[in-house]
Amino acid sequence: SQESFNDIQQKVNDLWKNLLYPVMPGNETDGMVYATCEVKPSSKIDADKPQVTGQVLFRQHYSYGRLEAIFYLDGFPMDNNQSGRAIHIHELGDLSNGCDSTGGHYNPFSVNHPRHPGDFGNFFPKEGKIRKCKTNLFATMFGPYSIMGRSIVIHEQEDDMGKGNNKASLENGNAGKRLACCVIGICNKNLWEQKLPEVTEKKKR
Repeated sequence: SQESFNDIQQKVNDLWKNLLYPVMPGNETDGMVYATCEVKPSSKIDADKPQVTGQVLFRQHYSYGRLEAIFYLDGFPMDNNQSGRAIHIHELGDLSNGCDSTGGHYNPFSVNHPRHPGDFGNFFPKEGKIRKCKTNLFATMFGPYSIMGRSIVIHEQEDDMGKGNNKASLENGNAGKRLACCVIGICNKNLWEQKLPEVTEKKKR
């Protein structure tokens, strides 16, 4: 029956999670796992394009917590009337050819953009910076669909959110050139605790 199939599927998923990420409560983070992505400009972009640096940080409670992220980026033009910049998770953690070798969007469920787990949408820089915290994200650090070891790409243009009426729109939102990227890796909680006050401080103002 469908019910017992769902039950088996759940058990298999749990087994996967425990095999791949045996992080137990009682460790120093009480079951909270942290990751960082150290953003650097792509070696393939022209010198006159924004040289974006910074970090994208993640945390998620093992094993059923929802993913949270801090976007902490610098190097955008200083004027505040820019269009948004798209940020996405890409399939490969391969920077051998700059950000061009990171493959397409991470799309484990073969669905159209913007329903990929790492379609984070548009970010609007203020005074050359992006300082944003997002919670309840669809992507996960655990199990067979983990984003660990994949990449994050910061694009030159705004994401059309799949409404561009062409093939590229349903693949990548017509977000344009890849300005900067990084590979996601495990870290301790220090970076998150260091950056969070600045990101939430900005929200209050």
